[in-house]
Amino acid sequence: MRKANSGKRRSPSKATAAKEPGAKTVSCYAARVPRSARARFRELRAAIHAAMPPGATEVISYGIPAIKKEKIIVWFAAFSDHCSLFPTAAVIADFAKELKGYSLSKGTIHFPLNQPLPVALINKIVKARAAQMR
Repeated sequence: MRKANSGKRRSPSKATAAKEPGAKTVSCYAARVPRSARARFRELRAAIHAAMPPGATEVISYGIPAIKKEKIIVWFAAFSDHCSLFPTAAVIADFAKELKGYSLSKGTIHFPLNQPLPVALINKIVKARAAQMR
């Protein structure tokens, strides 16, 4: 039998802390990035910016940074042990050979913090995703 809620507010646990409202801007998101990933996140963000099509902007979408021009081109994020790029599954499939050795999921590429960031490859991926949307 479950106890009725006493109305007392419990201190936030790690699980509920993750449900707190996210950042409203990319700058706010960047300020919340774990210290271990900050430098790599800045590097990833710069690589993505270098490949952005003219007129694209940074936004927050699904609680993480994204690049948008009419529609979202790519999303990106930072975690305590890696940074991720979300260019869609189709783009990942197109770059399967170049992405060997990286942890991949359906629409995500994980870049470990202890390895150099493949800036040229990220540039190609972002440009390919943008071209796919034309």
